[in-house]
Amino acid sequence: MSIRFTSPLWKSSAGLLAACAVLAVPVYAQQQQEAQAEVIADDASSLNLPETVTLLGENPNVRRATAKVNGQVITGTDVDQRLALVLAANDNPNVSAEEIQRLRQQVLSNLIDETLQIQEAKAQEISISAEEIAQTYARVATQNFGQDVKAMDAYLRQIGSSPQSLKRQIEGELAWQRLLRRNVQPFINVSSDEVNELIERLEAAKGTEEYRLGEIYLSAPGDNRAAVAENARKIVEQIRQGGSFVAYARQFSEASTAAVGGDLGWIRLGQLPPELAAVARELQPGQLVGPIEVPGGFDILYLIDKRQVLGADPRDSVLSLKQISLDFPSTMGQADRAKLVEKFNAAVTSIKGCGDAESAAEALGASVVANDQVRVRTLPDALQRLMLDLNVGQATPAFGSLEEGVRVLLLCGRDAPPDQGLPNREQIMAQLEDERVNKRAQRYLRDLRRDAVIQYDSATELSQLN
Repeated sequence: MSIRFTSPLWKSSAGLLAACAVLAVPVYAQQQQEAQAEVIADDASSLNLPETVTLLGENPNVRRATAKVNGQVITGTDVDQRLALVLAANDNPNVSAEEIQRLRQQVLSNLIDETLQIQEAKAQEISISAEEIAQTYARVATQNFGQDVKAMDAYLRQIGSSPQSLKRQIEGELAWQRLLRRNVQPFINVSSDEVNELIERLEAAKGTEEYRLGEIYLSAPGDNRAAVAENARKIVEQIRQGGSFVAYARQFSEASTAAVGGDLGWIRLGQLPPELAAVARELQPGQLVGPIEVPGGFDILYLIDKRQVLGADPRDSVLSLKQISLDFPSTMGQADRAKLVEKFNAAVTSIKGCGDAESAAEALGASVVANDQVRVRTLPDALQRLMLDLNVGQATPAFGSLEEGVRVLLLCGRDAPPDQGLPNREQIMAQLEDERVNKRAQRYLRDLRRDAVIQYDSATELSQLN
C-alpha cells in the first residue's frame, strides 16, 4: 500500500515540520519509501500518459484576477462577495441576470477606486490598524444588525459575502477619510465673512423649509456620459423595486457622503446647485428622483425628510396616547367579526375622553395600553397627520383588519416641540468645510484614476483609467 500526499507539505508551518521529519527518517525507511514510489510510478505508467501534457482548459483551482490596480490583484471572488452585500440589501429577489452583470461592473469599478484610495494612503504613510478595523466592524454589527460579531460573520457568509470583504470596505473608508483629513482638510479655509453671510441667510430664511436629502453621485467623463446615465437609471429602478438607498449609496456613490449612506444632512435649497434645487423642491419625504444631470456627472436624490428652518416641526411633538385594541378569537367567523367591528366603532364614538377608555374597553372585551412619550414622527405616515389634527380627548378612526383585529388611538395630551435655534458658528463653519472637502476629494480621486495603471482580464494590454 502506498501513501500519497495530495498537497505540498510546505504550504503551512505544520507541513514544514512534517517535511523536516521525513528528511530525518532512517535509511531503511527511505528505502521502503523508494520502493513504494516505484509502485506508484508503475501505476502511473499503466495510464499511458504522454510525457508532455497540453492543457485544453483552464485550471479551475486557479483564482484569476478580474483586474490589477498598479499591480495589486482584484479577484472575481472579491467582486462576488462585495456584490452579495448589494444584493442582500435589495428587497427585490428577482434581479435579472442583465442587472446583476451591470452591478458586477459597477462593483468592480468601486473596488478599483477603493484600492487606489488604500494605495494612496499607504504611499502617504497612513495605515489603518487591524484593531481599528475590528472596532468599526463590531460597531457596524451592533448598529446595523442588532447582533454580535459572530452573528454578523455568519450572516455575511450566508448571503455569499464574507467578513473580510466588509472589513476591506471599512479599511478603504477609514484610509480615505484619514487621507483627506491630512492632505485636504488643512488647506480648506472658511472666512468669518462667509460664516456671517450664511448666518444672515439662515435668519432671513427662518420659517421656510429645509430638506434632509440622500444623494448618489456618479461622475461622467465626456466620452462615457451616456453609459453612466444608463447606469444611474438602472440604480434608480432597483431602489424603486425595493433596493436599499443607503446600501447603493455606500457601494456606488462617488461623493464623500457615500460612507454615511449618502446622507447630506439638513440643507436649504439655496445650498444646492440650481438643477438639484428645482427637483428637490417638488419631492415629498420618501420620494426618489434621478438621474439628474449636473456638471461632471449625474445625481440621484432621495428626500429623507423636510422641516421648517429654525422653526418647530409639529412632528416632533410628544404625545400622550391610549390605545384600545380588540382581538378576535381564532374560532370566530368573518360575519361575526364584522358585527363586532361595527359595535367597536359605535362604542369608540361615545368615549368621553381618556378617562373613559378603561370602562369602554371593558364593556367591549378590549384591552388598553398607555404611552406618554410617543413622538409623532415615529408613528406610521398614515397616522401622523391624523394625530396632529386631533383635539385632546378625541380618537382616531378604527384601523386594522378582520384577521388581525382592530384598534384606535386616543389623544390624551400633546407637548409642542421647542423652536430650533440657529446653528452656532462652529457648526456652520464645519458645514462649509465639509462641502469644500467633498469637492476636493472628488478631484483627488479623479487624479488617482488618471495616473493609475489598470490591467483587466479581458484586455490584451494595459489600459489607462481616465
